[in-house]
Amino acid sequence: MSCVFLRFKSDRWTRSLYTLRYLHASEIRPSKSSHLLKSYFELGRFARPTGTWLLYLPCTWSIALAAPPGHLPDLYMLALFGMGSVLMRSAGCTINDMWDKKYDTLVKRTKDRPLASGALNFPQALLFLGAQLSASLVILLQLNWYSVFLGFMSMIPVITYPLFKRVTYWPQLVLGLTLNWGIWLGYSAINGFCVFSVCTPLYLAAVCWTCTYDTIYSHQVLHSTGVLCWAILLSWVILTPSSHFLSILLASIGQLYTIQYMHIRILKMTSA
Repeated sequence: MSCVFLRFKSDRWTRSLYTLRYLHASEIRPSKSSHLLKSYFELGRFARPTGTWLLYLPCTWSIALAAPPGHLPDLYMLALFGMGSVLMRSAGCTINDMWDKKYDTLVKRTKDRPLASGALNFPQALLFLGAQLSASLVILLQLNWYSVFLGFMSMIPVITYPLFKRVTYWPQLVLGLTLNWGIWLGYSAINGFCVFSVCTPLYLAAVCWTCTYDTIYSHQVLHSTGVLCWAILLSWVILTPSSHFLSILLASIGQLYTIQYMHIRILKMTSA
């Protein structure tokens, strides 16, 4: 009896596998929930980590700069800022797509984004943004209150950056101020305050760095949108402003090293 049952069960599994093997691929359709999750994933640009690194690297520079001489950067802070960079970069992309929905539909490169294509609507994006900012707030509250205040202040350029693409040819400056805000935040998270003579040269250098690479990137959508940028205003002399910003970048880094060297020398003299 048991042999007959096992044979029947084996035959049933064989027929099931045979049916699945020859089932047409078009008949297997992903569920609505999987489509929704994929759209949220694309809205947050989680599969494209370049922007996260561009937000995270300035934080690591200032955390390393704030570390005591001869000590490694705080690994706990590096981890916190890493998670915060992932969340805030995705939140920034959500805000940007909410502002630029009309323009994204006009560009081949962006017309398939979730909001532009209609895969997500505005209330869904707003709900997703609320979840992103709530998770970011949990991380921010692990820092001191000086840093918490700086974190709240960073939302001003984050929210307003997309608007500057409509009214000025200089949105890269606002983008640079936004992406490199972590320089102030990282330094204050370690020391409880910002030393402006130390942080300002690094911040200026990082802003110039952002202006340079984003101007080059803007050439991918030159004249194809209704937004403004340096690549349109200065398209015929694009190498000139780029070289100027690179020069300021190098000068700021040199000034930064000079200030840091003097700071270390003063510490050694006072401790002697």
